[in-house]
Amino acid sequence: MTSEPVWETHPVTPDRFEDFVTVVNRNRRTTHCWCLSHRLTAAEVTELGGTGEDQRELAMRALCEREHPPGVITYLDGEPVGWCNIGPRSEITRLERSTLMPPTDDLPVWSIVCVVVRSGFRRRGVTRHLIEGAVDYARANAAPAVEAHPVDPQGRMDLTLAFVGTRAMFGRCGFEVVGTTGATASKMPRLTMRRTLLA
Repeated sequence: MTSEPVWETHPVTPDRFEDFVTVVNRNRRTTHCWCLSHRLTAAEVTELGGTGEDQRELAMRALCEREHPPGVITYLDGEPVGWCNIGPRSEITRLERSTLMPPTDDLPVWSIVCVVVRSGFRRRGVTRHLIEGAVDYARANAAPAVEAHPVDPQGRMDLTLAFVGTRAMFGRCGFEVVGTTGATASKMPRLTMRRTLLA
């Protein structure tokens, strides 16, 4: 008899940093993403990080020590399989300053800016558990709502763009379209989708 899979999602606190690395940059390639582009300017990376090749890794480690760690990791049977960059919009520098994706209203929402499923674990339901876990993390920190800016592809989507998420993916997780943005990803429009948490 096969046992049911065990799913867990936790904030990326310092003690879980290596699990984050396993999902996002397992080989610690210096040219690979550390999921900082929306979070920090180049000057902020320098301020938080060290020098040389490890600068971005050290900057990400520093973010994990803050009151609101910069995202969550989803585990399948104890194995780290997914990463979601989420936090208060006010703490996500590039989004907060964006003229293409301005706030919908004055609600102090939390925002999802990246979703990554580890290679070898795709098409196993990771994304749904990851987004739900991210929403639970936001709810536990009294977020009134969570927003995302997925693309709305016409037809099949290039898997290399999957990190941005799709309208259908977020729709299945209870998000509703509340607006459009001036931003695109590979010529596909980005929407603003929201899941309200507090009445």
